[in-house]
Amino acid sequence: MKKITFLILSLFSLSCFAQEKSVFNLYQDTLQNICKNLYTPGKSDADKQKYNRELLITFERVLNTDNSFDFPFDSLKKDMAILLSPDEKFRIINWDLAKDDGTYEYYGFIQMKHAEPNMKSLYPLIDKSAEIKNPENAISDNKKWFGMLYYYIIPKKVKKKTYYTLLGRDGNDKLSIKKIIDVLTFDANGTPHFGANIFNMQKKYPKRVIFEYSASCKMSLKYNDKKDSIVFDHLAPTQPQLEGQFQYYCGDMSYDGFGFKKGQWNYGIDLNAINNKDYKDKLYNDPQKKSNDKNSTPLKDLKNVPYSEPKDKSPLDKKSKK
Repeated sequence: MKKITFLILSLFSLSCFAQEKSVFNLYQDTLQNICKNLYTPGKSDADKQKYNRELLITFERVLNTDNSFDFPFDSLKKDMAILLSPDEKFRIINWDLAKDDGTYEYYGFIQMKHAEPNMKSLYPLIDKSAEIKNPENAISDNKKWFGMLYYYIIPKKVKKKTYYTLLGRDGNDKLSIKKIIDVLTFDANGTPHFGANIFNMQKKYPKRVIFEYSASCKMSLKYNDKKDSIVFDHLAPTQPQLEGQFQYYCGDMSYDGFGFKKGQWNYGIDLNAINNKDYKDKLYNDPQKKSNDKNSTPLKDLKNVPYSEPKDKSPLDKKSKK
């Protein structure tokens, strides 16, 4: 009798799982159709905003559905970043919206896997970049977010608190692009906060690190797990008299980095002094190779950058042009 009862319960559970998966697949199809409309070439800013609102509303509905955290939404990864934290405590769903004037807006959600009682499980990311006057030194929550497109998560534990270092990009405008090292933490109530005092950069202590460079150039910003370091191209003006005009900055064929020590990212790694050709070569992986990392997302139409980074122009640019 016990075996029969167990069998019935098992079959019932499998049936529920199949029905649940079917529901999420339907949601995914709906989201795909909205993305198709959103990124069809020739759309005006007004039309993009209309479809983007539909995307936000539908995502909020599905992500508030029980067990939605376990559904991967793989079919959407060509149009947006879906990053699972290495400790699997949360994920970031994140996309950009190119505007006709060459600037960008960013949208997304942080979804928690197991929220504590009386805590939220879903936090919308509200881009208020235009209102943040000094983003290098700003700490804010999800309602006043310095928007960007994230592509990598690096967890670091310091005195029982976990700091999630985030690598991201901002298409910025027609003249320049930004690559950014951001930080995500959660307070006692589970609320996300961006920016933290864990950078030591030549006696400066920014809350996040922002690199700005010419839209006609490339910059690599990657995490190297073997060296436990964040590695990036060193930027310099193309002419000495252009110092401070970041739309004229490009990589100068040398590399810099941050190493993590004593609870901080410390600037000053001289990669050129490391006699390890393979290490430098790995800064530039074949963009056609697919990543096996849980916390990296292949984005559509990548060009001239490693697979774990979005390209220097938005993956959605081609779709957005008239």
